[in-house]
Amino acid sequence: MMYDQTRARQPADQPRGSSGRRPSGPEPLVPVDERDKILKRLGRALNTFPDTPREALEEAEAAFDEATAQLVAALAEQRRVLHESWQEQGAQTHAVEPHLALRQYREITQRLLRL
Repeated sequence: MMYDQTRARQPADQPRGSSGRRPSGPEPLVPVDERDKILKRLGRALNTFPDTPREALEEAEAAFDEATAQLVAALAEQRRVLHESWQEQGAQTHAVEPHLALRQYREITQRLLRL
């Protein structure tokens, strides 16, 4: 079967190359519903700019502020969970747990640096 035929048979809401499984990448830092709300605000700002530029800029700024706040809250929560995961184990720590925590710190930090 040709590639285009395979792609055409996938449901419209299914990403290309997906088989219905959960994506293998990391979870989004901002929940999808919150991200969608912020993107709608930004879209409104873009659409209203020709008629009301000042209000559109204020709306875009508010969307930026909300995205920043969501990101900061998500990162603070991830830091708290990671810190507790290795801090509470104390002397009973096995080599695997610190290694996993270190890998998670590395992955989160690298994601931040790619923004």
